Order: sequence, then structure tokens, then C-alpha cells
Amino acid sequence: MTLTIEQVRAKSAAKLVGLIPCVKAAAEALIDRSYALGIPIVVTQGLRTFAEQNALYEQGRTKPGSIVTNARGGYSNHNFGVAIDFALLTNDGKSVSWDTKLDGNRNGKADWNEVVTLAKALGFTWGGDWKTFLDLPHFEMTFGLSTAQYRAGKCPTQAQVDAIMALVNPKKEVNDMIVYKANVVVNGCKAKDGVLIDGAVYVPLREMSDQFGAAIAWDNVTKTASVTIKEAK
Repeated sequence: MTLTIEQVRAKSAAKLVGLIPCVKAAAEALIDRSYALGIPIVVTQGLRTFAEQNALYEQGRTKPGSIVTNARGGYSNHNFGVAIDFALLTNDGKSVSWDTKLDGNRNGKADWNEVVTLAKALGFTWGGDWKTFLDLPHFEMTFGLSTAQYRAGKCPTQAQVDAIMALVNPKKEVNDMIVYKANVVVNGCKAKDGVLIDGAVYVPLREMSDQFGAAIAWDNVTKTASVTIKEAK
């Protein structure tokens, strides 16, 4: 693959502006996860203004071209920052493709379908599953809200946002964590080693209690560690 991940991300950056934060994060994750499979993609559409949507609606009706949408301004999820369209990138990044049968990473699977699978795992629904007016490049997250509700100012709940972010940033299993030994020094004196796990240093509680002149007690029933400072410093 000629393009770096930074170059691939940069090609979509402008189209991600204006998406609601969790949808933007999911779109960025989709770009990264697709790239990891050897499939560079680009987001070709993100947030559209009502005016832009109306201009697109007129195509094939009062303006030249074929019909590409049935939604007027305010009636597309693109108008509320919860939808994206994508295309496949060539390895040199000079052109895009909407070839749904292309197997650019040569693993015996259509790249398009692999991207769709990744998108669904991130919480997107796919326009290719619609019963009418299939929109194969389209992904969206409606959060159960209609465009009428979005026009009225409704927003996804915090629980819905958190659920998407959990898909974007899944909790690491213990075996996936990066663990290093950490040297611990208290008041210039070497203490027992701690461990560095994903950027956080963990040290034995009893060791720290002893160093600071505190008493520690453990309640095995409630699984509670109690630290009592013997003398205020």
C-alpha cells in the first residue's frame, strides 16, 4: 500500500467536520480499521446544509443529471451530522472507486462488503439494506430519531453516545494491555516496584501506606481497603 494512514485520514478530514462527535469518532475508526485490512477508503460526504441538500434534490428533476436523492433539505440525515458516504481509494490515492466487487487486498472478499461489516460493528446502519432506493455508499446513525425530531432540536441521549463510543474504543482485555515495571521512589528512597499499565502507574497500597506512616486494613467481606493516617502531616 503506497498511502500512509496519515495520508488516508487527511483525505477525509474536511468531510468529517460538522458530524456529531460520536459519529465523527466512528467514521475515523472506520477509516483506520479499513486501512488495517488493506482497504483505503475516503469519506465523500458528511454534513450537508439544507441548501446543499436542496441543490442535490433538484438534480435529475429541474437540473441535469440523474436522481441521487429523494430527500429535500431538512429531510436527510446528512443535514444533521449523523450520516456519511464513502468510496474506495486507489493505493496511490489519485482516484476513487464505487466498484462493490473490487478485491483490492486480494483476500477473496469484496472490499466493499468488508467495509460494510466494519461499519456495522461500529454502530452504523447501511443504505444497502434499505428496502427501496438502495444507497450503497451510505452509512448513518439515527439513534432512533426521525429527521422531524432532529429539525425540532432533539439529540441522541448520553447513553446512546456512550454505547457508540464503547464500540469505537472497546475495553482492552488484560492480555492486550501493555505492562511495564515501574521504579518507585518515595522521598528519595527506593520503594517496591510498581507496574505501568497503559500509561498509569500502579503501586502496592501497603507499601505506600507504610512509606507515609499510615495503617491499612482489609475487609474481605466488602472487599474494602481502608487507609488511616496516623498523624497529619
